[in-house]
Amino acid sequence: MLPIGGVREKVIAARRQKIHELILPEPNRGSFEELPEYLKEGMTVHFAKRFADVAKVLF
Repeated sequence: MLPIGGVREKVIAARRQKIHELILPEPNRGSFEELPEYLKEGMTVHFAKRFADVAKVLF
């Protein structure tokens, strides 16, 4: 999995849509952890190293 851009914006958009569970690429763990606590609060984030990790969360 490759890193994505705009993690902050994606988290904000998810919160606005009442989505509280996200799957992000493992390389973006640092970007997510740098976010302010009020954005991370109530979010469940799964970090995927491979596409198989995504399938485990989805199914």
